[in-house]
Amino acid sequence: MEHVPPPAEELALLDRELAQLDARRAHLLTRRAWLVSALQPQAPNAPRWSTPPVGHGWAPGQPWGSGPRTAKPSAPRSAQNVLLTLGGLLLTVAAVAFTLVSWGSMGIGGRSAVLALVTLAALAAPAVLLRRKLAATAEALAALALVLTLLDVYAIHAVAAPEADGLTFTAVASAVLAALWAAYGLALGKLHLPLPAAVFFVQWPLLLGAWAAGAPAIVVGWALLVTAVVDGAIALWGKGLGVRVTAGIGLAVMGSAALLVGLGESLTAGGPLGALLPGALLLTAAVAALAGAWRAPDGYAQVGGAVAGLAAVAAVGGVLRAAVPGTWQVPVYLLCGLALLSVVRVRLPRSAGRGVLLAAGAVPAGALVWALPPVAAVLLGPVQLVAEVWAGVPDGFQGALGASMPWSEIAAAPVVLAVVAGGLGAAFRWWPALVRAAAPLITPGAKVRGASGAGALGLGWGTLLLAAATLDVPYPVAVALETVLVAGLLAVAVLGADRGAGGAGSAEGAGPGGGIGSAVRVSALVGAFGGAVSVGLLSLASEAATYAVFGALAVLFTGAALRTRAVVEQAALAVAAVVWGTVLTGCAARSLGLAPHEAAPLLLVVPAVTVGLGARLRRHPVALPVELTGALGALVAVGLAVGRAPFLALVLALCGVLAAGAAVRPERRPVAGYLAAVLFVAATWVRLAASEVSVPEAYTLPVTVPALVVGVLRRRKDPGASSWTAYGPGLAATLLPSLAVAWTDPDWLRPLLLGVAALVITLLGAKYRLQALLLLGGAVLALDTLHELAPYVVQVAGALPRWLPPALAGLLLLAVGATYEQRLREARRLKDALGRMR
Repeated sequence: MEHVPPPAEELALLDRELAQLDARRAHLLTRRAWLVSALQPQAPNAPRWSTPPVGHGWAPGQPWGSGPRTAKPSAPRSAQNVLLTLGGLLLTVAAVAFTLVSWGSMGIGGRSAVLALVTLAALAAPAVLLRRKLAATAEALAALALVLTLLDVYAIHAVAAPEADGLTFTAVASAVLAALWAAYGLALGKLHLPLPAAVFFVQWPLLLGAWAAGAPAIVVGWALLVTAVVDGAIALWGKGLGVRVTAGIGLAVMGSAALLVGLGESLTAGGPLGALLPGALLLTAAVAALAGAWRAPDGYAQVGGAVAGLAAVAAVGGVLRAAVPGTWQVPVYLLCGLALLSVVRVRLPRSAGRGVLLAAGAVPAGALVWALPPVAAVLLGPVQLVAEVWAGVPDGFQGALGASMPWSEIAAAPVVLAVVAGGLGAAFRWWPALVRAAAPLITPGAKVRGASGAGALGLGWGTLLLAAATLDVPYPVAVALETVLVAGLLAVAVLGADRGAGGAGSAEGAGPGGGIGSAVRVSALVGAFGGAVSVGLLSLASEAATYAVFGALAVLFTGAALRTRAVVEQAALAVAAVVWGTVLTGCAARSLGLAPHEAAPLLLVVPAVTVGLGARLRRHPVALPVELTGALGALVAVGLAVGRAPFLALVLALCGVLAAGAAVRPERRPVAGYLAAVLFVAATWVRLAASEVSVPEAYTLPVTVPALVVGVLRRRKDPGASSWTAYGPGLAATLLPSLAVAWTDPDWLRPLLLGVAALVITLLGAKYRLQALLLLGGAVLALDTLHELAPYVVQVAGALPRWLPPALAGLLLLAVGATYEQRLREARRLKDALGRMR
């Protein structure tokens, strides 16, 4: 069939018509936008209207540059809220001013009439405004009505019942206002303020009534608890977010206050009968919290379960506490807390049950906070023996620890530690059964098992130490016990590591026959180090004990390092063994009656052993830590010899020998070689200074010439060798001592000769492109020149005006700043040129 007109022509006609429609639509939208902007007031900085661009997603009729399109033009709600708030605030201020200032100028009838009319009007107006859909204005007038009702209460008390007790009247007024605003809020359900205000007023009637009646603290606690229960019910079943939030805050405040009152009364009760009433209060609080947790959301249910558990422990433990001596009160609460673990057998909601378990864990944690400080005192108490080394064997363990701890008051601390350690150890041992029992509430992972095993090991160790201290065992027994405990911890760490490396049994969550887990091994290793330090300090009271303990520690840690296969643990154990050996050499020096500087060479025995051991171990990962620890011992020896120059020179020379011995090995040569050279040169300088030599060149030049000859031969054999390796030691052996003497030499000959020699060396370095010669010679030349010119510079500086040096410095900074890029490029070129030198 033939189209009339043809399809191509008809398509062109449709395109033209659509284009005309688009143009007309754009014109109409622009005109509409202008009309809307003309009818609606705009802010001073509001964007101008313009034609909306095509393809930018603007809705039809929305001006370009405006925000999202709204249903109808209206003033921003933020401005409306500000106006309503200011209006309500002004009316409130006027009402307060009228009540407080103008009240006395009116009669009884006028006062009553004015307040009644204004209050009734403020209460009635929101209902009318809500029907007209003016909710924000109604909310503002409701707030005004709330203030007016408070003023009415004040006016009634001041005029109608001036003799009434203030607390009693306030309690009654709070109850009346709570009922009034609850009814008002329920009647006008669209208002957000009345019901939260009613909840606020509910907090005070019982509390203020009990206070006004002079009731005992336990009655006040009951009043707080009843109020908290009411708040909890409102928080669970109340209508509206504001009501629930207000009730939740009241529940937290009043419930916490009730628990604190009950706990305080329970702790101050003189006997079990006196603790019954506080216990009943706490137990009721626990039941109420658990009932609320049963229906609350997950997070709040967990908090409620924790509060219920803690309140139950405080209730039952408070009664039992009053029946036992004061030393054993903490274990009573601990046992009550552990009894909460039976919640896994009770059908509770998961969140509430987890909260109770959280309380069951919080009670032992609190008991440990009480029991662990004495353990720290046992470990750190021997520090006092450092001031009086080998003063004599104390009477007992407590005598070695000092008299700072009230040992009779913490006799139950070992029991607490033992109970918690036993519980953690049982959990670690029978982990699968524990996981099955706790499955309805929690699903603990393998890391929890490792933590329980580590905690059991650490607390068991602390139990034995604290028990020995509280029993005041003899000093030799205490030393032997701590040493044996260190050996046991090392055995656990080493054997556990071997078992862990042996197969799958090393997993944290393995069965009873598996490995002990990395957390337990780390705990054992940390305990071994801490126990070794503690028993080492404890042994300082007796010479024989010191040798016995540090000898045993050196053997134990060395054996453990050889036994274990874990690299990190092996390195740590080997380092500790080196430290104990160094301490033994120091003790030997003290036994020989050597002065500190005389003992310094003896302390180098252990560094010598570590150098030999490093040569045996070579590239083993343990070699470097062992050698560095020995180097620290050598550093201690140098520090002891500083007071006597001859001994210092001897010690430096011996350290240089050790460094040279380490430099024989290729992997240590880059560091140990330079260190040996520095030590030998330092020993030479110290020896020359001790001999009061004023011409060091007589001793340094014979060393410099052969060293330079060796450097020339080295460069011929290996042209790629660095000039620092070939010529640096030889040049430094003469230049640096001569420079040090030249700075204190008043004569001119040595500085002149030194400057000439440094200049020649610098020129040779520049000619042959040798970095060591250029830098060493240039540095010595600059310092020597500075020394010679310093007096004249000081004279010139004293003759110049005070303002001239800062001005010159400022000009220099400006010049450098202006040519910073050029200076930076020059510095880079200089750096590259030096880097290309040998």
